[in-house]
Amino acid sequence: MIAAVKANGRTIIENAAREPEIIDVATLLNNMGAHIRGAGTNIIIIDGVERLHGTRHQVIPDRIEAGTYISLAAAVGKGIRINNVLYEHLEGFIAKLEEMGVRMTVSEDSIFVEEQSSLKAINIKTAPYPGFATDLQQPITPLLLRANGRGTIVDTIYEKRVNHVFELAKMDADISTTNGHILYTGGRDLRGASVKATDLRAGAALVIAGLMAEGQTEITNIEFILRGYSDIIEKLRNLGADIRLVED
Repeated sequence: MIAAVKANGRTIIENAAREPEIIDVATLLNNMGAHIRGAGTNIIIIDGVERLHGTRHQVIPDRIEAGTYISLAAAVGKGIRINNVLYEHLEGFIAKLEEMGVRMTVSEDSIFVEEQSSLKAINIKTAPYPGFATDLQQPITPLLLRANGRGTIVDTIYEKRVNHVFELAKMDADISTTNGHILYTGGRDLRGASVKATDLRAGAALVIAGLMAEGQTEITNIEFILRGYSDIIEKLRNLGADIRLVED
């Protein structure tokens, strides 16, 4: 889409992603003089222009970061408000939390997550936007392990996104994989362990699990986490978490 803005003639992108980030970039480019139509649908039409001009643009909130902190708040929080959240960007995710029984209050640009008591195990299947985001299936997994009952997670976008399962099992989680499905049984207390972040969202899942677990958890390969969650250590410490970064 960005390349097509300066290309000669008309470009049509079919089977386009519908994520809000696509709409946001299209809005920015149009405000700079581009001619883009259809952002947010599966067909985007771009008529090339010779020049773009400067503009001022505010980037939309990071819905995956917001969803991660909502999961954390539901898993271990005593009442936490997550600010700078657009509910309409997280409807599929929030619908699943409500199915679990997570109690929260949605405001215009924030979500207050109450302290949780009894939660119900659910099944999750990721899907392209506006469905349940693949980037949130790992961060929500520790919360699922708090729930009563059994459930499955199926990632239809990245079937091999299961590395967090093996690390959570080291923490005594009742979780496994079979035929591309993640199977879990909730209700068992997690125990601290030495685990490794294999990617960004798996690392986020391990941070949440570590805060849930009894005892100390050590997470290595934390560069994955730090590149995707700005000031995460400081934010969690401000919430009262006993977490610190250990320099080699």
